[in-house]
Amino acid sequence: MPSYDSSRMRLRLADRHIAVLATLLEGETPSEELWPSLVEMQQVGLVGQEGELAPLLAPLLGALADPVLMVQVEVTGEHGTLHHGVIVGQDVAYVHDGWPGQEESEYVPVETNVLVWELSRLVNLHSIDEPESKVERIETTLGVLDAGFQALEGSAGGDEASEAAVRSALTGAGLAEPQLTELVALILAMNSMWRITTAWNGEHEGEQAAMVRALAAWDCGPHGSWVREKPAEPVLDGQVGPDSELVLVRTPSRAIWEKITELLPDKADFYVRD
Repeated sequence: MPSYDSSRMRLRLADRHIAVLATLLEGETPSEELWPSLVEMQQVGLVGQEGELAPLLAPLLGALADPVLMVQVEVTGEHGTLHHGVIVGQDVAYVHDGWPGQEESEYVPVETNVLVWELSRLVNLHSIDEPESKVERIETTLGVLDAGFQALEGSAGGDEASEAAVRSALTGAGLAEPQLTELVALILAMNSMWRITTAWNGEHEGEQAAMVRALAAWDCGPHGSWVREKPAEPVLDGQVGPDSELVLVRTPSRAIWEKITELLPDKADFYVRD
């Protein structure tokens, strides 16, 4: 069910509720498929009986209708893949957080000067004591990585059994030392894989064009954070396969913070209408 907290302008909405709002904003009647979602929003007072929208929705709808910057954050961990993000409008920015097992995301207004902080929070970027290792870079293929994850998923359980299964799979796939031991450790210790994608209207050769920047990384707990340089983001569906190159680079948290900062466009990066 959708819900809201007027004291902090917070909203809990699913994608289907956003679809209802977009339809009403355009002055159209929601499709039959969206009627249950419309009824839910009417029950909590976000939409009136005649389709009128609650004033609380105005800032979010303004940002959705005319976004300056859209940020998608995809985090894959123990509970599957969660989708978060940021919507920056002309006058307001909203961060939306997903939650495991929940359909709705929480939409919260934030100041634009804290976007780097918010994005870092969404991917759980944190400082750790940098682990000691001779391996700072791993070069292999996605097929080798898939073999390791499949072995972990199919292992009988227990730390020793899981480690043995992953090591055997990676060895069989052709990975050798010293990268072998390091990748085994990363797979076993992984908290999440994440990627951040920013998109806005920029300029290319004097014409308006969609601009995209992206960053992908692994959070491997005590084994540190690793930026995935290859396959380079953004990765499109069907663009990579088992033979695609995989390059991971150990990266300190402070350097990842800087990379997140670089994902956000400067004023000069936006397209300016004549």
